[in-house]
Amino acid sequence: MENYNPFTTDRALREAVTREGAGWACEQLEAFGQRVGSAEAMEWAALANEHPPILHTHDRYGRRRDEVEFHPAWHNLMRMAVTSGIHNLPWAEPRPGAHVARAALAMLAAENEAGHLCPISMTYSGAAALKSQFGDRLRNPQIAGASKSLPESWLARVLSNIYDPSFRPAAEKQGVLLGMGMTEKQGGSDVRANTTRAEPVGNGEYRIHGHKWFCSAPMCDAFLVLAQAPRGLSCFLLPRWTPDGERNQFHLQRLKPKLGNRSNASSEVEFHGAWARLVGEEGRGVPAIIEMVHHTRLDCIIASAALMRRALVEAVHHARHRRAFGRALIAQPLMRNVLADLMLESEAATVLALRLARAFDEGGRAFARLAVAVGKYWVTKRTPAHVAEALECLGGNGYVEECVMPRLYREAPLNSIWEGSGNVIALDALRAIAKDPESMEELMDEIYRAHDPRIEAFAAGISLDLNEAGARRAAERLALALQASLVARFSPPAVADAFCASRLDGDSGKAFGALPPRYVDGVVEAERG
Repeated sequence: MENYNPFTTDRALREAVTREGAGWACEQLEAFGQRVGSAEAMEWAALANEHPPILHTHDRYGRRRDEVEFHPAWHNLMRMAVTSGIHNLPWAEPRPGAHVARAALAMLAAENEAGHLCPISMTYSGAAALKSQFGDRLRNPQIAGASKSLPESWLARVLSNIYDPSFRPAAEKQGVLLGMGMTEKQGGSDVRANTTRAEPVGNGEYRIHGHKWFCSAPMCDAFLVLAQAPRGLSCFLLPRWTPDGERNQFHLQRLKPKLGNRSNASSEVEFHGAWARLVGEEGRGVPAIIEMVHHTRLDCIIASAALMRRALVEAVHHARHRRAFGRALIAQPLMRNVLADLMLESEAATVLALRLARAFDEGGRAFARLAVAVGKYWVTKRTPAHVAEALECLGGNGYVEECVMPRLYREAPLNSIWEGSGNVIALDALRAIAKDPESMEELMDEIYRAHDPRIEAFAAGISLDLNEAGARRAAERLALALQASLVARFSPPAVADAFCASRLDGDSGKAFGALPPRYVDGVVEAERG
């Protein structure tokens, strides 16, 4: 399957883009879909995963080098994403629907290859964190040129759509990318247990000492990192090069040999007096970096929806062309049931992702804070099972490395782990409700907009699980109710009826493909439309 357009062939995505306020971007999305669905781009995706990045810690004279080498295919994917503005569109072109348009672009890119979206997502979300701290100052050219060390001057470079992978000071580059360093060996998600130290040297400048067990995208130009300052855990912008043009004391120890996401470099790193600049207030590191986390969690939902869609498309394509027992697989009643069930899950994930992106455009903080948490919990949990079932539609051919399905399957669990695994996210949803009860009110208002008795009955019992032991169940039910409301309002009636019956009423089996037969043909025909 190649040379197809994943935008024009995805009815749910096309309709969601227009409905959620980004209809102005459809021409760009169609053109990008043509590029990303081409045989050439698909070959780049395969090559970038077959030839993972290589770490060079030292040069031939024993001096620190700390560089990551990528296959040319990786750079082609990155260039395609950066020139399309997936790393910066809402900040470079702040207009209604910008986050929705950017979400659709990210979804199309992730359908082809998910690994390269890590530095793209880090840059998009890192810029959000800088923007939340510096506001309108970011677009002031006098500030951007006054001091190359100021965090606000970095965002000015993020607004560029030029991809420059060269390893040199940011002052010599037209475009830069941002990464993140939060977790440590002894802390994990408990970032307040971090031991990395930050020593002030004056004028907002610090020297960082310590390590990060997981540093995302170490090839980037600068990183938002957390470290313990005299007044507590603080956030810093730590570049690869100091303002004086010297290599920063940022030492790569190794690249992570991950289950999937093989095209992307993830590293362990040590800081030996690395120069950094304070972002926000000392002792307020979590509030300073939380905006970055909030945006990357949205991207976890987008990427998971993309994986579901690509897996579904591969399964449908195979079923249309594979014949067994005298007819095409897609004509076999049981296979149609499996595909219809996979279609329901994919469409619900897509409409949720785009609705949440609109919440970022609208600035509705309370709703987005809770809805992103429960959406991230549920959509990322559903992805591995969804991709596994789609893989099985191809039989043994789906299990061999010549096929794209093993790559999708290895990628599928990732977004449930990154930016907070299941327990962390479920408990975070409870914290959001406790800290801001308005978030629950707004989410329930959104759910009840469907005016559907099935959804209202399902949502009525959610309050019983708003405790630590029931946090996962509460997150699951909130996400399902929100998905059902969106599908009931915006998807074809056959899709809405099948989703509510199988996901809310329990009129289905535990595995994909056990839909009541009366719903199957309607769902398949709606998808074809």
